[in-house]
Amino acid sequence: MINTIIFDFGDIFINLEKEAQIEAFKKLGLPEPNEYLIAQNDLFEKGKISELEFIESFQKYIPNADVHEIRKAWNSIIGEFPLYRLEFLQLLSHKYRLFLLTNTDEIHISRFEHMTGVSFFSDFYQCFEKVYYSYEMGMRKPDSEIFSFIINKHDLSPKRTLFVDDKKVNTDAAAELGIHVWNLQVGQEDVVDLFQQKHLPL
Repeated sequence: MINTIIFDFGDIFINLEKEAQIEAFKKLGLPEPNEYLIAQNDLFEKGKISELEFIESFQKYIPNADVHEIRKAWNSIIGEFPLYRLEFLQLLSHKYRLFLLTNTDEIHISRFEHMTGVSFFSDFYQCFEKVYYSYEMGMRKPDSEIFSFIINKHDLSPKRTLFVDDKKVNTDAAAELGIHVWNLQVGQEDVVDLFQQKHLPL
């Protein structure tokens, strides 16, 4: 029986407006992400480069955009966090060990906390035994080491653990370690459908 659930964050609890972010950068003169910027994002999500270094990566392609404009465009992906998802999570927290594991960066987390306010994000964080942000860990999904770290750190049993993520590459990596997974289909499924989808006991 499952006794632990590890959740992703983006598009699981908080909605991601990916098209809005693409459009915001187009307005600044960047038509689409390129391999260099994607690689820089990976480094930023691992905490390997600073916020300024990351923003300067964009200025190589959009030199007329200032730091504020780039940060604003980068944060345009952060969408709504529906209250009903937090309420669902609060109910779960009384029955399961919960962890948050997300590939993210300090700019996005700062934006999330500022947007939702102290009361909301405090209630959210309190649902988890531990919150894991990739940029603080120095590793990111789908690297197997990030899952192994959490399993070993908290003495979890993979066969009693469920991992919920919207990216198949991440759930595949977790499944290889014997963790149960739900690859949530964004737009078709919602995290509050957890028990219908996975038939977990309440």
